[in-house]
Amino acid sequence: MNIKILGTESLGVRGMCCLVTVKDRRILIDPGIALGYTRHGLLPHPFQVAVDEVIQSRIVDVWSGATDIVISHFHGDHIPLINANPYQLNMEKITSLNQGVRVWAKSGNLSLTEQKRKDALSAFLDMIPAEETREGILSFSGSVHHGDAGGTDTVVMTRIEGDFVFVHASDIQLLGDEAVLQILSWQPDIVFASGPPLYLERLSDRQATIAWENAVRLSQKIDTLILDHHLMRGESGAEWLDKLSLETGNRVICAADFMGKPRMLLEAERGSLYEKMPVPEGWHDAYARGKVGTDGYKILPPGTIQGQ
Repeated sequence: MNIKILGTESLGVRGMCCLVTVKDRRILIDPGIALGYTRHGLLPHPFQVAVDEVIQSRIVDVWSGATDIVISHFHGDHIPLINANPYQLNMEKITSLNQGVRVWAKSGNLSLTEQKRKDALSAFLDMIPAEETREGILSFSGSVHHGDAGGTDTVVMTRIEGDFVFVHASDIQLLGDEAVLQILSWQPDIVFASGPPLYLERLSDRQATIAWENAVRLSQKIDTLILDHHLMRGESGAEWLDKLSLETGNRVICAADFMGKPRMLLEAERGSLYEKMPVPEGWHDAYARGKVGTDGYKILPPGTIQGQ
């Protein structure tokens, strides 16, 4: 089994996209991407947009050769969108590609927005309900909470069995016991999951404690625990991750660590990116109209996490 994480926060973008290859199966999970539309009162810096362009291109390339595509839920950083903003994957890029691919998707507990997005994708993709389904090396959970159990959004987790067991636990944020217990029952060797959104002020102390305790529970039973996505939208998340690894003595890492790449917490660093690489007024409108590109912003400025 080979695992390649294509796009997530420690790699510079929002999402949890990865490709898992097992013999002749090429399984693309959550083929979407986004940039936080505003952060610190700022639109995405052009350097972020340049990184986004590269990862979008990789997702499109992988889509073309995938045997299976998995959609854990229909949020805009996890799927192509018909009404994508300039920093998301537009559905137009994939409508004519690989139309016979098997698509496993969350089918129930859909919000109105999710249903509209599913309907748009269903116009050219046949979707197989994923919940509690098993097919060969693939298994799926039932719907589990997207974050805290008090919320209404849900996701479907994926288990893939090859020479070891990999679990993709999209957007669970470690805030619910149901998802954690399901993961442990699957006895995985490697887990890629969303950690808690420590950057949000609305995350309570109680929720932060629950997430920490669940991360400890998982790390005690799993050889490699990859925590990213919501967790890595702030530098406090990186500190939390490193503290967890140090205190448990186990392999708890982010996606960039797993892929052997420097951490690029570009959303957290958006303010400093604007300071180091000023952006001309009107750049974003011009970019959206295709009048300017990112060529002048593809060299990472000194002082970002990757450049240290």
